Amino acid sequence: MSVTIAPIDVADQAAIDEAYRIGAAANDADLPDFPPFCRRRFEASVRHPMPGSAQLWALARLDGMPAGYLRLDLPQLDNTDNATADLVVHPAYRRRGVGRALHEHGVRLLRERGRKRVLGMAVSALPGGPARSEAGAAFAASTGAHPALAETRRRLDTTRLDDDGLDALLAESRSRATGYRTLRWQGGTPEECLADIAYLDGRLMTDAPLGDLHWEAERVDAERIRGTERALDARGRRRYHTAVRHEESGRLVTWTLLDVGASAGWHAFQQITIVDPAHRGHRLGLLSKIENLRHLLAHEPAVCAVDTFNAAANTHMISINELLGFRPVDGWTDWQLTL
Repeated sequence: MSVTIAPIDVADQAAIDEAYRIGAAANDADLPDFPPFCRRRFEASVRHPMPGSAQLWALARLDGMPAGYLRLDLPQLDNTDNATADLVVHPAYRRRGVGRALHEHGVRLLRERGRKRVLGMAVSALPGGPARSEAGAAFAASTGAHPALAETRRRLDTTRLDDDGLDALLAESRSRATGYRTLRWQGGTPEECLADIAYLDGRLMTDAPLGDLHWEAERVDAERIRGTERALDARGRRRYHTAVRHEESGRLVTWTLLDVGASAGWHAFQQITIVDPAHRGHRLGLLSKIENLRHLLAHEPAVCAVDTFNAAANTHMISINELLGFRPVDGWTDWQLTL
């Protein structure tokens, strides 16, 4: 058996198609409850990387057959010692050296570029949850990587929402939020909100539990927010935002985001939720999340499942999500390899 590896060029549609089919097969086999692997999102991720990141893509062939791919993201504005990796092998070609060859290829590329650490994620089953392959975690451990952060994916079944319960939580939250008001938007951030959203986005890696991950706060400004929005537009992500404004200062002090993909109108991801530390204790996180959930469902009535990921140590956000009805599905571990 012979494994060959070649870069994926953004102009090489055939190679992109081959990599997409690998990703789709792996998604179907490993995460059958996930949305189908989105072609638009995948192709846009090849051609339109997120701002502040350089990408390296590679396609592996086993005896000439497309068998796996590797994506490396190299931050350019911060975390310049770090990289993240997504290594995917087609289910039909696993345990035949493809993953190992892609790993060795990626390590060589990262060392040439002076990177000191690489991060990747692997899924695992939870007690009583759906079966999940342990192969990803076993492979990461075999490379010398260490589990640096434990996360859990939780899902909300929106067909079983307790609307009366949500009304009560919303009323209680509003009673605690005197001097604050909410605002909503879809898609791009209004110009007058841009500076505050950049500040809140930049706080995420400061405030979120990171376990043993070596990851510094990201430098986020208005230009980076706009670049991210263009990249998300290219991926077809329909985005719904709710923020909370502190009336005395006029600043946005809370922000939450839900988004829906181009190929699965039944599914949404709960993305960022952040409250400025100076304004915690007023139920602003719960307030914004309930209002944004209803904002989403008013425009996306087909959504019946919302997934969110939380670090196991983030007990406060987990308690809020469970109040809303999110329930654990599977575990995810961020593995960190020192190069």
